[in-house]
Amino acid sequence: MIPDNSLMQQVLHTLRPAGEYQLSLFRKLSVGREKGPNDVVTEVDCHTEEMLRAALLKALPGSSFWGEESGRDTAAEFEWVVDPLDGTTNFLNGLDQFSISIALLHQGRSVLGVVHRPASGETFAARRGGGLLYNGSPLAPPSWEPAGLQQALLGTGFPYRSVDLQPAFFRTAAALMGRSRDIRRMGSAALDLSYVAAGWLQGFWESDLQPYDVAATLLLLEESGCRVSDGQGNPYRIGESRLIVAARPQVFDELLELVSSCYRDDVPKG
Repeated sequence: MIPDNSLMQQVLHTLRPAGEYQLSLFRKLSVGREKGPNDVVTEVDCHTEEMLRAALLKALPGSSFWGEESGRDTAAEFEWVVDPLDGTTNFLNGLDQFSISIALLHQGRSVLGVVHRPASGETFAARRGGGLLYNGSPLAPPSWEPAGLQQALLGTGFPYRSVDLQPAFFRTAAALMGRSRDIRRMGSAALDLSYVAAGWLQGFWESDLQPYDVAATLLLLEESGCRVSDGQGNPYRIGESRLIVAARPQVFDELLELVSSCYRDDVPKG
């Protein structure tokens, strides 16, 4: 089942107060609570998630909710998957690269995805089969596309929670520095993958992203014609695959080949 446009509008409507709330405390809040090494949660994460949970469950009665901070309800046929503040470290340090990510899964498959950047008011959204929308309008194909990896600007995230994959990550980064246009590490995977969908980045790789990091953006990428896989070229599986590789079609094969070769001995196949 594909959600109708009315539900999409309700989701977009929930984002406005959530984003405004985050901006009201941006550069005023600088401390949080450590959930784990290099993993911080703040009152902003928790309150934003509470706001979204109430609004989304009301918008779709009978659905369930899976939030980064509150955890997962017993899964229903329709399930909301939410990252209330992707880029908490940026937020706490006064950098405005943070986002809100909302996905709706139907029997485990993303059918609606929205990523919102409060600082600029930008919103990337998609319903399955409806194409990629940017600020409510269809996003035209990029006016410029790379011929291959050499012309691609890439995004990534440091594997600070994945100590076992750090050597492979730095091998990959070193190899790509000579075979791509440049690499960016901006601190919000949801925004990075939205930028790939939009064509503003041309490729991305990262390890051990959580379901709420990628559930919305996988649909954005699919609706924009991008290709996505795990580190061996198999379909990316939410919550199971350790590596994600996403790129514009002209870049994907070269990027995957290089990532696969660098991680081959560190990430088991399957």
